[in-house]
Amino acid sequence: MPHLPPVLVLGLGNDILSDDAIGLQIVTEVRRQLADAPSIEVKATTEMGLALLDEIVDRECLVLVDSVQTGKFPPGHIHELGAEELRTVFTTSPHFLGVGETLRLAAQLGLAAPRHIRIFAVEVADPHTLSTQLTPAVAGALAPAVARVAAQARAYAELPRVDRSPVAVKPAASPGD
Repeated sequence: MPHLPPVLVLGLGNDILSDDAIGLQIVTEVRRQLADAPSIEVKATTEMGLALLDEIVDRECLVLVDSVQTGKFPPGHIHELGAEELRTVFTTSPHFLGVGETLRLAAQLGLAAPRHIRIFAVEVADPHTLSTQLTPAVAGALAPAVARVAAQARAYAELPRVDRSPVAVKPAASPGD
C-alpha cells in the first residue's frame, strides 16, 4: 500500500452548478498555497457518500470543504465544525449530508478513519442553477475560506504522527505448548 500524506484537504462540489462549486474552487487555491507541504495532500472530487471512503481511509487528519444551504445564515458565511457536530446540521447539500454518514460507517467497519476532522462549509445562495459562476456573496467568501482551510491543514500537519501500521498478532499457543 502506498504511503499517503497524513493530512488530506478534500473539496467537494459540482463545478457546473453555480455556488456548489465553492468547495472545488477553495481547494484549487489551497493546493497552490500548500504546494510546499509534503505531509498535506489537496484533492477535489465530485463524488459523495460511500465513494468518499476511498479518499479518507488511512488519513490521520481530514479537512473537508463544501457548500451548504441552511437558510439560517447569509450567503458567504463560513461554517466551521468538527465531525461530532454533523448530527446537528440540517442542510440541502447532498455532499454534506453524506459526510457524517460516511465517517460513521468507516468507524463501524473498523477502518482507519481520520482522528482529526474539520469541516468548512460556505453558505450558498444558489447551488442548483447550471452555471460556472459563483454568486457575488459566495465569491466574496473565497479568499477568507482559503486562508482558514490552509491554516487548518498546516496546523494538522504540525501534530505528532501516530503509527497506524497494522499490529502483528502472535498466534495463540496451543494447549500442549
